[in-house]
Amino acid sequence: MSRLDQDDLALYLVTDPGLCGERGVPAVVDAAVAGGVRIVQLRDKHADDAAIVAQLIELSAVIAGRALLLVDDRLEALVEARRRGSRVDGIHLGQSDAAVTTARALLGPDAIIGLTANQPAHLDAVRALPEGVVDYLGTGVIHPTRTKPDHPPELGVDGFAAFASASPLPCVAIGGIGPDDAAPLRRAGAAGVAVVSAVCAAPDPEAAARDLLRAWGSGGVPRVLSIAGSDPSGGAGIQADLKSIAANGGYGMAAVTALTAQNTRGVTGVHVPPAEFLRAQLDALSADVRIDAVKIGMLAGAGVIAEVGSWLRAQRPPTVVLDPVMVATSGDRLLGTDAEQALRALLPLADLITPNLPELAVLVREEPARTWPEALAQAGRLAAATGSLVLVKGGHLDGDEAPDALVGSEGVLREYPGGRIRTRSTHGTGCSLSSALATRRAVGGEWGEAVAEVRAWLRESIAAGEGLRVGSGHGPVHHFAGLWQRAGLTVEPAPEPSPEPDAERASEPERASASVVTEWWDRIAPVRQAIDDLPFLRRLADGSLPEAAFREYIAQDALYLGEFAALLAEAARIAPHPEDREFWAGRSEECLRGELQLHARWLSPAAADGAVLRGDPAPATTAYLAHLREAATAADYRVLIAALLPCYTIYADVGTRLHAVAGGDPDHPFASWLDEYADPAFALASEAAVRIVSAHAAAADPETRSRMQAAFERSAEHEHAFFAAAGPEL
Repeated sequence: MSRLDQDDLALYLVTDPGLCGERGVPAVVDAAVAGGVRIVQLRDKHADDAAIVAQLIELSAVIAGRALLLVDDRLEALVEARRRGSRVDGIHLGQSDAAVTTARALLGPDAIIGLTANQPAHLDAVRALPEGVVDYLGTGVIHPTRTKPDHPPELGVDGFAAFASASPLPCVAIGGIGPDDAAPLRRAGAAGVAVVSAVCAAPDPEAAARDLLRAWGSGGVPRVLSIAGSDPSGGAGIQADLKSIAANGGYGMAAVTALTAQNTRGVTGVHVPPAEFLRAQLDALSADVRIDAVKIGMLAGAGVIAEVGSWLRAQRPPTVVLDPVMVATSGDRLLGTDAEQALRALLPLADLITPNLPELAVLVREEPARTWPEALAQAGRLAAATGSLVLVKGGHLDGDEAPDALVGSEGVLREYPGGRIRTRSTHGTGCSLSSALATRRAVGGEWGEAVAEVRAWLRESIAAGEGLRVGSGHGPVHHFAGLWQRAGLTVEPAPEPSPEPDAERASEPERASASVVTEWWDRIAPVRQAIDDLPFLRRLADGSLPEAAFREYIAQDALYLGEFAALLAEAARIAPHPEDREFWAGRSEECLRGELQLHARWLSPAAADGAVLRGDPAPATTAYLAHLREAATAADYRVLIAALLPCYTIYADVGTRLHAVAGGDPDHPFASWLDEYADPAFALASEAAVRIVSAHAAAADPETRSRMQAAFERSAEHEHAFFAAAGPEL
């Protein structure tokens, strides 16, 4: 079976134009392959060779490499279809058809050749053939069938078992097979089951194929693979996925993309193993286990994403749910530009995508939705662009309602209203949701019902989460709350918590951002207007800025960003809260990896590859950095982050408005710079920085708050001087 991968023969479809009816053979094959059929045999005894060639060409395009395509008997038609460029993988021959040795000589060593065999004499003839001429035997009939009235005597399961045990080649059972026969035939030694009417005559060929595959598997329990990062606290990542899969009726497996050091309060470290090792995990699993569904979570980098995509295209699992982990709770972007592009290419391979609203905004390259209709519209655009379903989640919206909706390219398929559950036990809800959906779909539910079932389970799990009393931050959900309750293993409700410092902090930014930093922002209105009036920025927006002037600006900004990243790292080092440390450390890394590399590509190919940027800082650059260093040496975290803030708020404000003036034109000479600072993820990071600074300003004593305000306003003035220095002659 060297030309066939493990489980290629598990579900083998033989077509029948009469049973397919008005739907047509191509439509039935398309649906059946989506349901997990791995090998399709075109059989049409009444068509001439020209019609068979046309059908092979059409089926090859429909299947598009997702399954193997064989033809029954018509050797010359196969050769002609191949000559015309279509992928036809092989042929199945009966005892009275062309000789298998002739077919092998004509088709070459890579073609797949099957042979009908059901008598001891047939096995004797097979043993006499040179090795490698035939790949498998089609053996039957198992039960009488209307699709072949001249069938040989019925073998039954016991007769098949005796034949298969004596065969030197894998045997595929055929003839009147339904879901109830699949597991007994597998135990009898079948390499797979070939079906005709069970799929071709089914009202829903995709669902029929899934039912057969589940029955062929281990006791009807779907095997669900999580491809994601780990969470040692057990609340998110593969640990949450495995619990979710088990709670929803599946057998869970995991291929680890990243190792994290984290708890309920945040992430303190990430280690990404080589992408080749992830592929080794995936290949080891698929070489041995039939995978019914895949959930994809954290994919840390373009290399990892490429390996996952390559594996998906090779294995074609029946169900793929993709949870695009792209934007942290802090608002920081978790993937670089190359990884984001690779992830976008992965989206069409998913049946269902489950982004949160910030991730949805990044995927459609728009501002984050502020209302539910805006979220539905963005989900519709993503579904249309990818061909995948999108589960849009309203948890990031303001208010007491947290609706969800299943959206396809044709619009909203189903909405799921629900009130917001007030709890801190929300760690890993996205992971748990996506893995549970993959499982419920594999169990057999259609998508609309699967979402309804999973939402009910997850809301129960969230509501019971605080009773676990795990950690002091955002705790996990209780994945087995319903099971424990039915078993009498209840947990006591958590006592009403006294306000913790971080809990108080979490609500403070919303109150403070409307007063403290908003007041600071209003106070620098003259500075912001002066920035808007600079010829440098006006000409940058309309594209008339000389490239030499832009390069001079970029060179100074790159020198600035190199030290700005170090100051962000210093803010992370002295931050008093884990959430703050995570945010500033992430921004420092993103500054070096994202913004600075963008600048470097404008300056030289060598710099883009990581060479140190050289040059002398201009007076405006030197003055701005001196101000920030002074804030850092004061050893007051609050003053430092206030000084750092204008680099976010002013750039986000300027970048968004300039991008609007430029109209998002990809051919604009400075499109990459405009895209960077008008990106929704940069806006989210700016908003997160505002919330952090606001919280500390609101809690500070008047003298400290005054120093923070002075540092903020001075940085804003340096921003103006920095832009002004870029084009004094314009």
